[in-house]
Amino acid sequence: MTVAARPSALDPAFQAELERVDEIADRTFAGWHVPGLTYGIVRDGELIHSRGVGTLRVGEDATPTPSSIFRIASMTKSFTAATILLLRDEGRLRLDDEIGTHVPELNAVRLPTADSPPITIRHLLTMTAGFPTDDPWGDRQQGLDLAAFSELLRGGLSFAWAPGTRFEYSNLGYGILGRLITNLAGQEYREVVRERLLRPLGMTSSGYLEDEVEPARLARGYVWRDGRFLEEPMDGYGALASMGGIFTTVEDLTRWVAGFQDAWPPRDEPEGGHPLSRASRREMQQPMVPADLRLTAASTDAIPDVENLHYGFGLFQVDDVRFGRVIGHAGGYPGFGSHMRWHPASGLGVIVLANGRYTPTTLLAKELLGVLIQADLTSVRRTRPNAETQAARSAVDRLIVAWDDKLAAELFAMNVELDEPLSSRKAFLERIRERHGRLVPDPDTAGQSLTGFHQVWWLKGDRGGRVRVEILLTPEASPRVQTFAITSVPEPPHALRHAAEEIVAAIGQGGPAILEWPGDRTIGPDVDLTAIRRQLRAAEARYGPIELGPPIDGDGERKAAYRLHGARGHLELALTFDPDAGCIAAISLVPTKLLPPDLD
Repeated sequence: MTVAARPSALDPAFQAELERVDEIADRTFAGWHVPGLTYGIVRDGELIHSRGVGTLRVGEDATPTPSSIFRIASMTKSFTAATILLLRDEGRLRLDDEIGTHVPELNAVRLPTADSPPITIRHLLTMTAGFPTDDPWGDRQQGLDLAAFSELLRGGLSFAWAPGTRFEYSNLGYGILGRLITNLAGQEYREVVRERLLRPLGMTSSGYLEDEVEPARLARGYVWRDGRFLEEPMDGYGALASMGGIFTTVEDLTRWVAGFQDAWPPRDEPEGGHPLSRASRREMQQPMVPADLRLTAASTDAIPDVENLHYGFGLFQVDDVRFGRVIGHAGGYPGFGSHMRWHPASGLGVIVLANGRYTPTTLLAKELLGVLIQADLTSVRRTRPNAETQAARSAVDRLIVAWDDKLAAELFAMNVELDEPLSSRKAFLERIRERHGRLVPDPDTAGQSLTGFHQVWWLKGDRGGRVRVEILLTPEASPRVQTFAITSVPEPPHALRHAAEEIVAAIGQGGPAILEWPGDRTIGPDVDLTAIRRQLRAAEARYGPIELGPPIDGDGERKAAYRLHGARGHLELALTFDPDAGCIAAISLVPTKLLPPDLD
């Protein structure tokens, strides 16, 4: 993976986006009943922007800063998971160990069914032990006495599922992991985390005990009730501190987030000073179990955002249709709300801390990060074709210009001839040349790769139309081409091109233009104009200004598909023309996710 040169944090354009971030934060904060808020923007492990609004303590002039100390609740789980992996990497446990081996109180727990597997450490890390969700009960167990916790475990537990079958959020599970750490390390959980993670990372303002915090820097937690702020009692350190007990700052959390950002991409250079290996930090960020499938939309007519949610080890992974994978964790607690999230492909991250009960910081962090990623897309890390794939592309380009049997024999894996005879492929390329003429790389469309062994690129013909080429190489030591696919996209007929231009113009003009479309154009009886206009309104609202891209599919006579490029996403517009009736017979408009360009 490579990253393009990114604009400086002082770049005027990027500064404008940071000002927009501040405007969004101010607007959001004004709508909350929360005393104070602080947030930071992280890029490539550095805190490049931070700000605080409101107050740390009601009735005092104490504006939050990046060094102000907040309780971060469930964001603590990532520290607990990292400590478990440290012990795993030292050979002191295996993730598939039965938990009763290390926490004997659980040996007497009765499992939900006779065929249930034993609960393992992995089950607890991924919240698949089968325990029922325990928010908000678990938040009130933060200071549970250690002896009382042992009695709770020995007294039996409830199960919603057989272990290993389903994700269900569990504070109790991470409380058990804290007890595991204490038992294995021979020290109290909080001291293990302090010595093994916080001190080596220089997180000197982070810990688990309120009496260790400088009062002037400490945010008190509040709940808004009956028109005023009431201070929440600060639960002390106890058995479930491992699920939510850390006090910390934006500055210290920047070091924590930086460690996860630094794990990408995998590389040969030395590990650096982080106590947990890059491989284990990447492992924590991998999706282990599906956690949810979110569909959200502004209205019933709007095109929804789709987010595929997974849980790893103490971290959530969100696959966003616009930006790809985002990683992080939220924290909600009586008196506090927090969130951290980062985007490995851009190196951008956001940290948000607030001192109101269950403050919805996730929504703010999501919006802020989305704004910054959109502004910085040109410097997103891209998957680039490796040297063998680049060489294969050059050879394929030569074959397209003039077939060479010897070159084809050297280039293609044995399955290519079996999948379709090379003689047929040669004949198809001859027809391509007859249709499109001389083919050259399309300068307006960059190559795209899913992996280093894959590439898609487009060619333009001097007789019109475009050609899509895709190759995939084998996993052999000397890779050869196993997939060789060519798609001819003739120039669409004028009627389809004109219809696409009119649709994009209607989206751009919005409002009445959408309602008046298609004007004098003849539309077939099978087209539901009411539904199409609804889709156009949704596209206008969701994607902003739309540009008509080049054709991506079609037969040159009746069908054509276009890529529509929006400020906040992309759509595919497919049209069918009935030449006998002289009308547009079918229209389809759907959101789509593009592969990131290679920027070659």
